[in-house]
Amino acid sequence: MTAMTTDLPLTSEKSPATVREATDRRRALMLLSPGVIWMTLFMLLPLGMVVYVSFWTQTTFAVNSTLTTASWERFLSSPTYLGAIGTTLRIWAIVLAATLLVGYPVALFIGLFVKNRTVQTALLVACVIPFWTSFLIRVIAWRPMLGTEGAINVILQKLGIISEPLTFLLFSEFSVLVGMTQIYCVFMVGPITFMIARIDESVIEAARDLGASFGTIFRRIVLPLSMPGVIVGAIFVSVMVLGEFATAASLSGRKVNLLGNIIVSQVGSLKWAFAAVAGVVLTIIITAVITLALRVVDLRKEM
Repeated sequence: MTAMTTDLPLTSEKSPATVREATDRRRALMLLSPGVIWMTLFMLLPLGMVVYVSFWTQTTFAVNSTLTTASWERFLSSPTYLGAIGTTLRIWAIVLAATLLVGYPVALFIGLFVKNRTVQTALLVACVIPFWTSFLIRVIAWRPMLGTEGAINVILQKLGIISEPLTFLLFSEFSVLVGMTQIYCVFMVGPITFMIARIDESVIEAARDLGASFGTIFRRIVLPLSMPGVIVGAIFVSVMVLGEFATAASLSGRKVNLLGNIIVSQVGSLKWAFAAVAGVVLTIIITAVITLALRVVDLRKEM
């Protein structure tokens, strides 16, 4: 009996769907590659270096790459550094609440009550006008306003509201809060205005036709739909306030010590390891705040 073998042709051709999927995958990788490379080189790598330096051995006048936890132990056991963390978080919470309290009504007026787009744009530009000048000028400009012989004290005395100048207005935590609120309030106004302006007017008109009051419309329609803007504004304000150092140094007379001021002072003293520890702690705090904010509202779904 003769064995017969039949050679069957092997088909190596891929289906059109498979080819299309592979092409889309390559295209997606090509589009993502520049961003991934950029984030790796300019964010992940520097952060990794900061973490690495935080474990270097720090001496009085020098630092070497011998790994140790001494800087971390000193930082976490020092009342000065721990107090700076508490002060940073307290000022951040107050400024965040103040910018929301001041910025939301402004955004509500611009986004809901101003119907003309040109006027809306003009009002938003007016909010940004202070940014046409230097950051330090805007900070230092509060000194002649809040000083014992400043404009606020002079006006209050002439009105007979106070008999002696108020000394707590300048070179105190209050002056830092006022300065930061004024500087960063616009970052809360912009995103909230954008979200409120996107609300369909027909929805509000339908609510009015059904007899809803302004309070009900605000609570049931405007506030929920504006929450993504609130979260975005909160993230902007949080990142900038938590990393602040210039406003505290200029308006508190070195009486308010934030984590940012700790980093600047340690770098100025060439204590790189201590500065790196403070930087890592600050990065952890900012990451936790952003993560918490993003858990409140899913921005990818809402925007």
